[in-house]
Formats: sequence, C-alpha cells, structure tokens
Amino acid sequence: MRRRFVIEAVMVATYGQLLVPARPVEYVIPYSTIMELYDMKEGAEPVMDDPEDDRHVKAKIAELIQFFQESLNRKKIERALQSPWRESAPLLLNGEVSFTVVNAMDNAQYGEVFDPIETEQILTASRLQIPLLSDQLELQDRIVNAEVPVQVFDIEDFEFAVEQEMESENDWGATRDV
Repeated sequence: MRRRFVIEAVMVATYGQLLVPARPVEYVIPYSTIMELYDMKEGAEPVMDDPEDDRHVKAKIAELIQFFQESLNRKKIERALQSPWRESAPLLLNGEVSFTVVNAMDNAQYGEVFDPIETEQILTASRLQIPLLSDQLELQDRIVNAEVPVQVFDIEDFEFAVEQEMESENDWGATRDV
C-alpha cells in the first residue's frame, strides 16, 4: 500500500529524497501548485538562495514540468480538471513514486490565516484525510495554532512520516510531527 501525502509540486523538485522513499509513496498535488512551477522556472526571482542550488532546482522544476506535460500524464490531468475536487488517475514516476493531481478549490474557509495555495493544500489533506508534507515551519505552526484538523509533517521528518501508519479516523486531528 502506498503512503499518501499532500504536497506542493515545487517540494518534489526541491527535495530529491522525496523521489527515493523507503516504501511506495503517492504525492497528492493540488493543480494550482503545478501552475506555480511555470512561474518559478521562468521567473527572475530565485527559488533558492545559493545561485548553484537555484540553477539545480530550476532544472529539476523543468524536468517535473516535462513529466506533467507528457501526453498520457497531460490527459489524466485534463480529465481531473473537468470538475472540482476530482483526482487524476495516478501518474507513475517510477516503481516507488506516483502523483495524483487534484483539482482543489480554495473556498476561503481559511482565507484569514492561510493564502490560497496553503488553503488548497489544507482542504485537500482534510478532504482526503491524508497528511500534509511541508518545509514551512511557519505554516506548520499556523495549522497547529488554528487547530486545523489535518496532520502535518515537516519535510525533515519525511522518512519517519513514510514509516508511520495512517492515523485512525478517531485519532485524526491537528498534530505536528516535527
């Protein structure tokens, strides 16, 4: 059984260890975060502070964009975009990693505390009852402080998160495993 996580597309390009998990992983990616990849690739704003790291990550972003644009993957994504909250069929990267793109919709439920991308990630995690994986400590803190009913793992705890069994519905709640 694959371990599922909600994640931003750029995280997959930024953190190489996400592509070599200890067991099969499925990343659920809100479509809007894929669209952000185009801005990051072409934008003058650096993604990383170190220029060499920035070039490397932008090259990985270009590879990820290419993956999502492959004919079969593009068709799966286009089908998911036909209605709100529809999920794509799995996009297989390799034997251990797959992606599911979800047509998440920001409903402003958390608009005061979270930006639209963060809201889509939170709503996706809540709706599918799967953990959120993030490198943003301030986002993790805001999720906990706002008592948002999602489980969030810090990217540094990825290996631990992969090994964790899914929380039962009774245990589901705002937790932060960092």
